[in-house]
Amino acid sequence: MTGTATTTFEQVLGLGDDALIAAQRLCEWCTRAPEMEEEVALANIALDQLGAARLLLTYAGELEGAGRDEDDLAYLRDDREFRNVLLVELPNGDFAVTMAKLLFLSAYQRLRYEQLAAGEDARLAGIAAKTVKESTYHLEHATLWTLRLGDGTEESHRRMQQAVDEIWPYTYELFDDNALRQPWLNIVEPVLAEATLTRPEDPPWAPRGGRQGLHTEHLSYLLAEMQVLHRAHPGAQW
Repeated sequence: MTGTATTTFEQVLGLGDDALIAAQRLCEWCTRAPEMEEEVALANIALDQLGAARLLLTYAGELEGAGRDEDDLAYLRDDREFRNVLLVELPNGDFAVTMAKLLFLSAYQRLRYEQLAAGEDARLAGIAAKTVKESTYHLEHATLWTLRLGDGTEESHRRMQQAVDEIWPYTYELFDDNALRQPWLNIVEPVLAEATLTRPEDPPWAPRGGRQGLHTEHLSYLLAEMQVLHRAHPGAQW
């Protein structure tokens, strides 16, 4: 089915780019996670995000109608052509930063996919119905770690609070095009409270621009690593 009047190439591309860049960042924890079980968990979450990215970028290519497939969109665009939010391209930082990013992102993705699963575009609704289940697991995983670190030792609490404070301003960009901010807060704020963490104050200014192709320098480095093989051997097949 083709998109409805309310489904645009840019909308689907943004969702796909969020998932793709989140997957790439999470993969960086392979061989570096604090414990083996967590390494497997983060790799599985990365694979979930990559699976969602593939479905969304394939659909985005069809909506665009320019003959580009998922690989073209993933590997043959420069940073200014990506539409992911800045949150997902930020460096992993320490483990607390990664968990703060995952908590905030997965809470948003679950709500957004729930919204799309009930929408009129059957193709997008089918993708969303699948990914909402995965987002629920991602949210549960991030919540458990936020509680464990926030309400753990003095040092783990300090690091988790610092991570929340650092990432919080980047969450505002998630809600430029929909009304999910309050439902998102209804999920996130109780987690922070139970983890004995302080919810940051609303900043006077929040970083934005990812949806318009204006990114941090971090995305260029990430794309260079992600795209190098495909660009070095265009059209190569196994």
